[in-house]
Amino acid sequence: MNSLLERLADRPVLVIGDLMVDQFVIGTVDRISPEAPVPIVRFNHETSRLGGAANVANNVKVLGGHVELVGVIGSDDDGSRLVAELAERSIGTSGIVSDPARCTTRKLRVVTTRNQQVARIDYENDAEITANVEATVIRKIGELASTAQAIVISDYLKGVVSAAVAQAAVEASRTHRVPLLVDPKVPHIEYYAGATVITPNHHEAEAVTHMRIRSSLDAAEVARRFRDRARCESVLITRGEHGMWLLAVDDEMELRAEAREVADVTGAGDTVISALALACAAGASLPDAARLANRAAGIVVGKFGPATVTVEEMRQSLVDSR
Repeated sequence: MNSLLERLADRPVLVIGDLMVDQFVIGTVDRISPEAPVPIVRFNHETSRLGGAANVANNVKVLGGHVELVGVIGSDDDGSRLVAELAERSIGTSGIVSDPARCTTRKLRVVTTRNQQVARIDYENDAEITANVEATVIRKIGELASTAQAIVISDYLKGVVSAAVAQAAVEASRTHRVPLLVDPKVPHIEYYAGATVITPNHHEAEAVTHMRIRSSLDAAEVARRFRDRARCESVLITRGEHGMWLLAVDDEMELRAEAREVADVTGAGDTVISALALACAAGASLPDAARLANRAAGIVVGKFGPATVTVEEMRQSLVDSR
């Protein structure tokens, strides 16, 4: 694992998907409103974080990789701030397309100082991108894929990952002989045919296969059926406190959950696919990449909101687990 961590540095990864801003309004709750049975939140402070595919890219960057991002924003203040923050973090933004007909996706969460979520407001347009914007996105994928050693699709059903965009990513991975990893959404399962590995959570895997996962044997069967339905090479099912199940081309294995304390699972899937993709870009086998991703997930769920994991934290977790 330590050897693999050293090899992550500067590995180029291309991330394609739905860009978001995760905004948190944080305050204290002392009483219920007399106007309606809802808590009154006394404002304390607010903060914003990169969300969706932007969080995937940020996770790749923090783990030491070099990352380019392809996605769509609105011609608005949220989009401008998102691009500026990405640039500050040295995340490539040349693949980001501005569409004046859309708003930048923003999820506003009202949260107490004890990290209890009170409400969420979504500012979004989740219709598929128009043909002109889609053509520009596909062109950006073609331009940026040539230097990537792994490609990621981060699909949040916000309109960027159309059938044509997904197919462009599949073709780019084949042309340049690099792995394509997909964090999926069930309605788009047909889009990902030809992917190297897809990483559904257990709810998504159950929905696609019409099976329940109650045991490791169930997970193994669901992974096989998922692979057949999605027409991909490998499947990594994330199962929360039950760990992960990997079905690779020549191997299958269960990985126990690494988390010691769970604070928030928001964005954990972003961390999983980021670590998995970066490890694959570094030449790791899929089982080794899955072990690295499992360790990263165990760390990130101990943090609040969409978060990242550093190489130093990964090394320390290896020391602590001895």
